[in-house]
Amino acid sequence: MPKLIKVFFWGLMISFLGSLPLGTLNVAAMQIGIQESIVEAMWFSFGSLLVEMVYVRLSLVGIDWVRKQAKLMKIMEWITLVIIVALAIGSFLAASQGNGQTKNVLLNNHLHRFFLGMFMCAINPVQIPFWFGWSTVLFTKKILEPKRGQYNSYIIGIGLGTLMGNCVFIFGGKWMVQRIANSQQYLNWIIGGIFTLTALVQLIKMLRHKDGVSKFNEGLH
Repeated sequence: MPKLIKVFFWGLMISFLGSLPLGTLNVAAMQIGIQESIVEAMWFSFGSLLVEMVYVRLSLVGIDWVRKQAKLMKIMEWITLVIIVALAIGSFLAASQGNGQTKNVLLNNHLHRFFLGMFMCAINPVQIPFWFGWSTVLFTKKILEPKRGQYNSYIIGIGLGTLMGNCVFIFGGKWMVQRIANSQQYLNWIIGGIFTLTALVQLIKMLRHKDGVSKFNEGLH
């Protein structure tokens, strides 16, 4: 039992810390929490973490299959880039309206936030090389072993860690908006800038073949 708890907390810690840097999913969750409700933002988080857990499972037991999907993962990276750019443009347009209630164009739809979270996470394959790398370290250190019980404990910890990380953004963003006048409009400008920077970094990495998918494939050769 102590081994399962240890694996659980390693998954939770890595996932939580990995969720704290500004990214597409946690910033989108924050936007939903601010412009819609905490409940909708939580649904979005549940959808995204479910897909992340599936990706982790694939990285643990299906490395050979994943490696053969390199072209598909590249296509998914370009789709993700397009969505990040659209989120940036949508945030700038919402900010320019001068009305903090104006929604980002990609969030202005009736799709259930659980499925929106699943979709946005599913087309973002960066989680696969990230978790393959960390899982390899844990295997090397003999912290994680190829046993079903440990895999399950590890993945549950990862899901909870991601949820905790998203909650920092969801509740933190809500707290800030409630205390700063006109903060939603300012926040849209800031979020637009974050998405723009994210898109530029992603594009440069992809063009220089320094993105996560490229490194992942190099590491398997």
